[in-house]
Amino acid sequence: MCFNLLILVALFLVNFAPASCEVDAFIYNGFQSRNLSLDGIAEVTSNGLLLLTNSTVQDQGHAFYPNPIHFKNKPDGNAFSFSTTFVFAIRSDNRPLDGHGLIFIIVPQRGIRGAVANHYLGLFNSTNNGNRSNRVVGIEIDTIFSDEFGDVDNNHVGIDINGLKSVAAKTAGYFDGTGLFHNLTLISGQPMQVWVDYEGSNKQINVTLAPLHVGKPVRPLLTLKYDLSPILDQIMYVGFSSSTGSVPTHHYILGWSFKTNGKAQELSQLPNLPRLARKGASRFVMIGFPLISLVSLVVATSILVYYVKRKKYQELLEDWEREYRPQRFKYKDLYKATKGFREKELLGAGGFGKVYKGVMPITKLEIAVKKISHESRQGMKEFVSEIVSIGRIQHRNVVPLLGYCRRKGELLLVYEYMSNGSLDKYLYDQPRFTLDWNQRFRVIRGVASGLFFLHEECDHVVVHRDVKASNVLLDGEVNGRLGDFGLARLYGHGTDPQTTRVVGTLGYLAPEHTRTGRATPSTDVFSFGAFLLEVACGRRPIQPRQDGDDFILVDWVFSCWNRGNILEAVDPNIGIDFVPGQVELVLKLGLFCSHSEPSFRPTMRQILLFLDGVVALPELSELGVSSAGLTFDHRGGFDDFVKSYPSSSVNAHSCSPSVTDSSLIADDS
Repeated sequence: MCFNLLILVALFLVNFAPASCEVDAFIYNGFQSRNLSLDGIAEVTSNGLLLLTNSTVQDQGHAFYPNPIHFKNKPDGNAFSFSTTFVFAIRSDNRPLDGHGLIFIIVPQRGIRGAVANHYLGLFNSTNNGNRSNRVVGIEIDTIFSDEFGDVDNNHVGIDINGLKSVAAKTAGYFDGTGLFHNLTLISGQPMQVWVDYEGSNKQINVTLAPLHVGKPVRPLLTLKYDLSPILDQIMYVGFSSSTGSVPTHHYILGWSFKTNGKAQELSQLPNLPRLARKGASRFVMIGFPLISLVSLVVATSILVYYVKRKKYQELLEDWEREYRPQRFKYKDLYKATKGFREKELLGAGGFGKVYKGVMPITKLEIAVKKISHESRQGMKEFVSEIVSIGRIQHRNVVPLLGYCRRKGELLLVYEYMSNGSLDKYLYDQPRFTLDWNQRFRVIRGVASGLFFLHEECDHVVVHRDVKASNVLLDGEVNGRLGDFGLARLYGHGTDPQTTRVVGTLGYLAPEHTRTGRATPSTDVFSFGAFLLEVACGRRPIQPRQDGDDFILVDWVFSCWNRGNILEAVDPNIGIDFVPGQVELVLKLGLFCSHSEPSFRPTMRQILLFLDGVVALPELSELGVSSAGLTFDHRGGFDDFVKSYPSSSVNAHSCSPSVTDSSLIADDS
């Protein structure tokens, strides 16, 4: 009887337990990883400090966690509980004069438009401050008294909703274990820790402040009953904003932790702040003497510096390049944009060279600069001609190539910067943030659209030659964009003619490509098939194993289909919120594209029809799949079946009619 009762209780708990909530969490014990979205004058120092503002006056800086955070299960649902803690320090260059403070924010989008510096903290301006449509939650650490906002004093902590007039605010300080209140000076330059906790069940916000290493006080500094559900969207961004006025001020963040539906992790092993100058030090010793020494050094070496800088920014420009001036960037501008191509700006490295993030000095355009070593000048004219031609190709699912620069043995290609990086970092190596199925399918559909455009809608066929997750970049809206297209073809110019012309990545290369070295749209389709499987399964096409018997993804997916359970191959990280039929379509289409015979593979036009549901993908058994492996027996009639359907659903931007270079045509070379 007791056993039966336990079974009934278990069944009740399974059937009536509430649905699990989304959980987003991250921790930065220092910021060496550079995995932040920065703008304005914000930067990460060499020892891992996030510096929101520096000695620049009348300016602002913002830093955001780059990925969106889930705050609700549905748009009209209740806001999740969340917890965050961070360590900050504020230092003024001209004490006792104080600069402005900083604010932790939850906002609908990372880009803060129309924000101004000074007392608006780089978050609002005089026209939008206080608007209900802002949908902003902030915890301000304020060091200036502003009568406009009804501040309590010039050293306070406040809870802000949609504006800088705090809903609740108190003088900065903390309560010890006996309940005694201790004042804190926010702009003292010493590190302090803030804890922000929102309890979704009772709609309460708690804000706690204490010096670093004191530990979290039991009693919060601020407690406010407030339902954040009407303020927060389903997906929001979290980060910091700060600004400077007429007094130069440094705003540091040493570490940061965040979590929804749980307690944020404790911070540890934080980077050290720069040393504070001694109060009694002579102003001349601190400023005057170093300044005189610096001026003397500059005067003594000015001529030498002039010639060194000329050599530093020297470019290689030949007469035949004059027609490409609109697409050519100055090396000096690229050098400054990437801060001297320093390692801190390095986004990644691959077979074609290193890629650096940059911000153009005047336009503030975010760019990615790829440095390619190109020692031989043979074929350089044709090489640059093809680059310029590719730069004219415009499509929403292709990363724009903005231009180029040449310098000695280097070629620099300038692309539009994609803020969310490459797709592979969301699939492998235990990512902090993974993509759900809807996001993955949208990326798959976008890549298919980009390949169809390159294959069929340009004046000449452009073969990508290296379709894989690491060459698919995600923009700010997590749309998939093909990058590095054409580079495998272009990189062949000027290389050793005795080396193989097969350029690509093992696991994505079609069998006929490895035999003949000839790339065609059909070899791209084979690579796209491997790409479909890696996105759906969260596995690489080939994975080495200790026993020496490599794991082959396409064989494993085929074996799952052969056993009648192809969904067994699905990446468990996508969760359970997906349409099984759609996932099954992608897996089967991946197998179909992996056909060993190029003539039996679908075209990108047909693939789009399958993905859009215009044409139903036939069962693999109808295509003659043998039980021994991926061997297809052509039974005729399938091509006619697919071609009988219209392709009106396949849309893309038009290709510039000026792209006429014949070397972009898929050929035997």
